[in-house]
Order: sequence, then structure tokens, then C-alpha cells
Amino acid sequence: MKKLTLVIAFFAMGFMSINAQSNYNTAVGLGLDFGSGFTFVGPSAKFFIAPESAIEGEILFESGVTALTGLYEYHGSIEGAEGLNWFAGGGASILFFSGDTELALRPTVGLEYKNATVPLVFSFDWRPFLGLGDLTTEVGAFGLGIRYVIN
Repeated sequence: MKKLTLVIAFFAMGFMSINAQSNYNTAVGLGLDFGSGFTFVGPSAKFFIAPESAIEGEILFESGVTALTGLYEYHGSIEGAEGLNWFAGGGASILFFSGDTELALRPTVGLEYKNATVPLVFSFDWRPFLGLGDLTTEVGAFGLGIRYVIN
């Protein structure tokens, strides 16, 4: 686990540009959160609060479970790859199911692509599920986002 984290951090630092700028402010669309044995789907939104900082929120549904996820993400550009950015951050998910509520921590690292001519943003990230309480930890959890750029 530590080796994988170090490899990802080294890779991201090798390609990042310090003066990253977002090329949109707000995007809304569809989010997926999937891993070993689960797939959550629902509305997703991302709002930039500064040129490099964004807040992402999702309300996701799976059989008998509703998950509210909030993430803070720091963005950086990848030199030589127009429209492609890396991001890293974290947040939490609150899960509601069968009259019970559980909490999970959600670190995240991923890539986001925004085409200059089409108002769509595509993202893919690794977001481990660090369950608190009775929930188990799921290292193999990922997120996928397809959002329409509002402004």
C-alpha cells in the first residue's frame, strides 16, 4: 500500500505544473463510485472555489443504500496535455441503509479531462473507502464522473 501511494505521488509530481488553472467553474452530471461488489450511481457536481481548488459533491444510490459524498480536491495541470489535469484530496461519505448510518473517509487522486470545444468534463479517480464503525475498508474503490460544464 505504501509503495503504491509513493509511486502515484512520484508520478503526479513529475508531471504537474505549479500554475494550474481551471478552465471551468461549475459542472453537474453523473457520478459513479464502484469497487469490489458495489456500484453507486447518482447526481454529481463540482464547484471551483479557487483556480486550483474544487469541492465535489455526490448523492449516490445502490440497492438499499444512499451515500452522500463530499470531497475537496486540489488540481494541477499536466504539461503538454491540453485539457488534462491531475487532482488529489479527500473527504467523507455518509451512508444510509436499513435504519443505520455509517461514515467513511475518502482520500482521492485522479485525472480529469475537459475538451476545449465540448462542454463536458470526464474524470476518473482512485478513492479508497476507509470505513469507520462497522464498515470494512475497501482499497479497490474508484470514481467516474461525466459532467456538463455550466460556466
